Amino acid sequence: MLVVNRISVTLCLAIAATGCASNNIRSDYDRATDWSQYETYNFFSDAGPDGTQYRSFFTTYMIDAITQEMESRGYTKSDDPDLLVNFNASLEDRTQVTTSPGPSVGMYYGYRRGYYSPWASYGFAAETTVSQYTEGTFNIDIVDARRQQLVWEAVGVGRVSQRDLEEMEQRVREGVPLYFENFPFRAGQAAPVTPQN
Repeated sequence: MLVVNRISVTLCLAIAATGCASNNIRSDYDRATDWSQYETYNFFSDAGPDGTQYRSFFTTYMIDAITQEMESRGYTKSDDPDLLVNFNASLEDRTQVTTSPGPSVGMYYGYRRGYYSPWASYGFAAETTVSQYTEGTFNIDIVDARRQQLVWEAVGVGRVSQRDLEEMEQRVREGVPLYFENFPFRAGQAAPVTPQN
């Protein structure tokens, strides 16, 4: 059961990283931090859902995609890093119940113009639709390695589809940059950079 849960979480990460539109991704950073002190980074040894026993394809894809984003901002990977990166996710099965009114008796029978009413048995019942889906929540955290303090995080929420699961590597490559659109810092610079639209 534990293996199945780990696989499910791993698959969720792939969709959550990419299945969310960028407006479903929220981020924040520590405004009291002097960002000019950060030039190097690395990953927590157990980053991702796999723990320390093995590294899944998903974790490998994530590390590669985050590495590309960090290095494009001038950060260098180091064994003694200024910043540590972590990522994780959760999966939840959801049920959505939608009730919509049945056809309007008043509109259809409007030709009667209130002169007389239909029989009571003419009423139309409301229609209820129930749908099941899986929702994934995905986080990327960046931590000050020396203070062991979170300094930036991005959180995304999205639905998991079968297609997303089948195209995991592509979804990760497309999704991680959406998270990093909200990361406003470059290595060694104190001031945040305004995202380019």
